Amino acid sequence: MKKVLMRTAIGVILFAAVIILLNSLYTVNYNNYVIVQQFGRIVDIKDTTGLYLKMPFIQNTTSIYYGNRIYDIPTSDVITKDKKSMIADDYVIWKVTDAKKYYQSLGAQPLRAEERIEAAVYNATKNTISSMTQDEVIAARGDNLTSIITEASNSDITQYGITVVTAEIKSLDLPDDNKSAVYERMISERNNIAAGYKAQGEAAAQKIKNETDKQVAVTKANAEKDAEVIIAEGEAEYMRILSDAYNDESKADFYNYTRSLDSLKASLSGDNKTIMLDKDSELAKILYGSY
Repeated sequence: MKKVLMRTAIGVILFAAVIILLNSLYTVNYNNYVIVQQFGRIVDIKDTTGLYLKMPFIQNTTSIYYGNRIYDIPTSDVITKDKKSMIADDYVIWKVTDAKKYYQSLGAQPLRAEERIEAAVYNATKNTISSMTQDEVIAARGDNLTSIITEASNSDITQYGITVVTAEIKSLDLPDDNKSAVYERMISERNNIAAGYKAQGEAAAQKIKNETDKQVAVTKANAEKDAEVIIAEGEAEYMRILSDAYNDESKADFYNYTRSLDSLKASLSGDNKTIMLDKDSELAKILYGSY
């Protein structure tokens, strides 16, 4: 009987020891905070993966994931500075950056966090777009608009221990009833811009053409001037040579003789080989041997 009681007591002690041990250990997983509480008060926060000890039954733990989460915000109507209606469809990537604030303000409940995020991003989107005209909103679509809305959202949400990594507009559309009018106006504006670029291009082309024509005219004038100089120099050289030829009597006679023969040869072209000469002409003198 004593043995049975002793075995029972040992079993109870071992069972109690296992229960105590299990309630004394907790694990911190990757990308998680673990908040240790004692009588509802936070006494420790762990964010390094591993196995840890706590006081059994007195202390309890709560895990909070601090990796990136994505939340798709419902579409909403927003009004631009020039009173144009637009439809914004946002999505948010967010994460917990302050476990203590997050737990104390939202009880570590993601649904409550997303409610706050939705309100903050909607207000940031509405305020940003309401400060811009429709044309400015369309021009700022992309990284510029995302940066503005993300910064404005964080100014409201950081009090909850949350950081909005990015608040991006998936689509920013126009209501169906005024799409056509806006698109036509945009097309007209783009056509005006294109016409301006075309006019600038044509003016630049005309300027280049005028400068080229001027350069061609100057080059041609210089070439003609140089040609006239060369011709004048050639004629001067010709006259010098001719003068040298006439300065010597024998050279002058030979020159006259050859020129007369060339003239006679030119006169005997065609079928008619008859030539009429005055007896006092140079050719008659040459033919009759008067020289």
